[in-house]
Amino acid sequence: MRNPNKNFYNFLLLWSGEFISAVGSGLTSFGLGVYVFEQTGQASAMALVTLLAFLPGLLLSVPAGVLADRYDRRLLMLLGDGLSAVGLIFILICVLRGGAQVWQICVGVTISSLFSALMDPAYKATVTDLLTPEQYTKASGLIGIAGSAKYLVSPILAGFLLTLSDISLLLVIDICTFFLTVFTTLAVRGMLLAGGVAAASVRKNREEAFFRELKTGWRAVSQRSGVLLLVLLSSVITFFLGFLQTLFTPMVLAFSDSATLGTAETICALGMLVSSIIIGMVSLRKGYVKILSLSLAGAGFFMAVFGLKESIPMMCVSGFFFFAMLPFANTALDYLLRTNIDNTCQGRAWGLIGVLSQVGYVAAYALAGVLADAAARIIGVSVGRGAAKLITASGILLAATAVLLYHIKAIRSLEKITEKEACHAE
Repeated sequence: MRNPNKNFYNFLLLWSGEFISAVGSGLTSFGLGVYVFEQTGQASAMALVTLLAFLPGLLLSVPAGVLADRYDRRLLMLLGDGLSAVGLIFILICVLRGGAQVWQICVGVTISSLFSALMDPAYKATVTDLLTPEQYTKASGLIGIAGSAKYLVSPILAGFLLTLSDISLLLVIDICTFFLTVFTTLAVRGMLLAGGVAAASVRKNREEAFFRELKTGWRAVSQRSGVLLLVLLSSVITFFLGFLQTLFTPMVLAFSDSATLGTAETICALGMLVSSIIIGMVSLRKGYVKILSLSLAGAGFFMAVFGLKESIPMMCVSGFFFFAMLPFANTALDYLLRTNIDNTCQGRAWGLIGVLSQVGYVAAYALAGVLADAAARIIGVSVGRGAAKLITASGILLAATAVLLYHIKAIRSLEKITEKEACHAE
């Protein structure tokens, strides 16, 4: 019999490690973005680094999800966190030897992404292992706070540190955070057996063929049309979000400096922190589809405003409200998916969901920088203004997608299915 309170304390310990890791990753992400753009002056070069830091992990997320259901999820998290430091060490060595070239940075972030792929499905499945359904939304709020750390804490800290040193200091700090996350993962033991489910179930999973397990994960995602449609639409959403994520840095650096960029990112991310805290304190209980649609529509509106003018105050205000919308959207999306997928195959399911929903990021990372550079040349403006126009257009399309999502009956039915099952459970 699980002890909900004890399990939640174990979740908090595990979460603290991921929070620290997120801060370290944010330092590196910010620092490398500034480093590459200042070296090349091209949004496309920075976007290439972002793409290669993201794509390998995405491609491996499906087999990583299978591994999360077959083997010890804690071990996978340890390996993922620990070995991802190898890529950062490579970049650090290149920097210390006289400066890292773009291709060297690409190699390093690719290596780091490959090993980090082991961690994410295992972490998400472990959350399900530890918590009761009533604790999901509160945990989601806390996870949102950890996710916001790379936007809230890291940018202003990185901007300050870059005034004292260079990218090497940020890399060293990030590498050190891996040791802390490994410790917190090791500390969470006793509650979880080989994969967070019963040992007999784990042995059964290990007997299953690898591709059979992949099919099981696919069935878990596709057996309800609403789940599949929601995942596919989330890919469209991440495509638009990817434009802001990729073009934020070149847009600001085109008329300002890294310290201002770091401060602006932190102010914007305060919105994510505020709403994550609200969700963590007051659990959402109904209207998840409506919350998802309204929050995404709001995010699209403020994203469109963000790119209208070269004004740091306007960017900070619109960025604040943009980020404030995201935790509500993430919480609603997480709940609708988690409660409509069987726990015995959640690792496999989340791996597939990660691939399908984040294909949009891949497309955005591949196109955003190239389009921003092209727009600048064609219109005859700076790279920053070219990036701004793309951000505004993406925001408008995001809001339109949010409206479409709400009117899809199969998606709205997911909440009705969840409510019906809850009534039966009572």
